[in-house]
Amino acid sequence: MAKRKTPRKKNIRRRSRRNKLFQSSLTKVITGLSILVFLVIVAGLLTHFLVSPEKPSKPAAPAKSVPAVKQTITKIPTFEVYPSKEIPAAKKPVKSPTLGKQLPLVAIIIDDLGYDKKLAIKFSKLNATLTFSILPHSPFQKSIARLSRDKGFGIMLHLPMEPVEYPQVNPGPGTLLTAMTPDQLTRQLEKDLDAVPFIKGVNNHMGSKMTAESSQMYQIFSILKKRGLYFVDSRTTTETLCKPSARLFQIPFAQRDIFLDHLVEVEFIRKQLKELVRIAQRNGYAVGIGHPHLLTYQVLHEMLPDLQKKVRLVPASEIVQPVG
Repeated sequence: MAKRKTPRKKNIRRRSRRNKLFQSSLTKVITGLSILVFLVIVAGLLTHFLVSPEKPSKPAAPAKSVPAVKQTITKIPTFEVYPSKEIPAAKKPVKSPTLGKQLPLVAIIIDDLGYDKKLAIKFSKLNATLTFSILPHSPFQKSIARLSRDKGFGIMLHLPMEPVEYPQVNPGPGTLLTAMTPDQLTRQLEKDLDAVPFIKGVNNHMGSKMTAESSQMYQIFSILKKRGLYFVDSRTTTETLCKPSARLFQIPFAQRDIFLDHLVEVEFIRKQLKELVRIAQRNGYAVGIGHPHLLTYQVLHEMLPDLQKKVRLVPASEIVQPVG
């Protein structure tokens, strides 16, 4: 008779078959994972060596306009972009006659201060009351502002605004640009106003483009209104909207009658000062704007005794008034 297989032997054979199947499956899994890892490594190497890396993108074009608001410019900015044709003095109502024989009022504003402290000191020693208008973020803004306060001069912020010629002509640090969003414009204006201490008012530095933009001028004037500041329009364009903006917000306002020195020549500056006196005698007051040129200082020094017999030199704050 054939021997029958015992249950024990059957179990041993079954376990042996299961072990073989398990080892075979495990081998297949390990082999598959190895192949997958190998393929990932090969793909990575191919990507590294065969696909060219993406070049960094070039800076956006607006980045070129950054120098207009940089705080590190030490070079003296262009003083002004004068109108190609002189804008005639604005017609304005004669001031109400005052008691007694008082002289007409004249405010002489010296713009673009902040970069030449020695020349500012020279102007401060003139025997006259002037108004110093100081550029924001300039090297000597605070010391010139303190000098102005100690002398009893008017103190203004000379606010850089975009001219038609921008970016070929850069008004310098802190410029308000027409491309700015309302938030950007507000932030930059607040920084500019905070930069120069003791200011009572503002006038525009350049700005032939910005001052012709109604919505942005309304925004600027709304902030000046909150701060209780007056505004003097330098009138660098016939398209200026400063006066209607000042009327809307009821901000004390005046506008330039004469540029004293857009030609830096002795005889021209003398002629302009005489014209400033004539305008004041006709209207009761006038505003002249000069710049920190040594020649302007010398002509003022020479002509002051005669000027002060005909007009009374006052800070700009004594001439500005709400637009009726």
